[in-house]
Amino acid sequence: MFWAERAVFDDRAHAGRRLAERVAELELADPVVVAIPRGGVAVGVEVAQKLGAPLGIAAVRKIPLPWNPEAGYGAVAVDGTFFADERVMRQLGISREETERLAQRVQAEVQRRAQRFGKLSREAVAERECVLVDDGLAAGYSMRAAILLVRKMNPRKLIVAVPVSPKHTAQEIAPMADEFICLHISEAMPFAVASFYREWHDMTDAEVLQLLDNVARA
Repeated sequence: MFWAERAVFDDRAHAGRRLAERVAELELADPVVVAIPRGGVAVGVEVAQKLGAPLGIAAVRKIPLPWNPEAGYGAVAVDGTFFADERVMRQLGISREETERLAQRVQAEVQRRAQRFGKLSREAVAERECVLVDDGLAAGYSMRAAILLVRKMNPRKLIVAVPVSPKHTAQEIAPMADEFICLHISEAMPFAVASFYREWHDMTDAEVLQLLDNVARA
């Protein structure tokens, strides 16, 4: 069965403002907002400005299937932490050794992003309420890697906040956070984050850097 759903958000900034209102209801004492680039930065800026919080970047990138670079089955964080979907590995016959090799290759691009956008420090997150933001979840691989990264930095509380997610991914991600906020949980099949935005494009490095100029940095 397939469900057709109309766009929910005008663009990422609109989604960020709506998400910020929900996060503000938590009345966090000492928050830091951490965004996943690139698209998550446009959402994260709005949340950070609403909370009066600094914004940090969780540099992560998907691990591609060996024969299809456009499709992923895991993600790598800037510190080398990575998540890979064991079910996909078993189904497709991808070994742990091959996954580790692919993760090492991806690490170069992750490091490039960290150098360009800023590397998140433990000091920026430790003992603070960390709001981890993206523009939406699909399979959720990047978010899982980001959660693993941030957890190592000992936040007082980890809040995952996203505008939209498929139901099955929301159910898997929510238990990994202390609090999970999602404005729109969808049962649409097939699912695409872009379909919930009236205006959508792949953000460039230049756009991300311009946005980062508008907020205090973590």
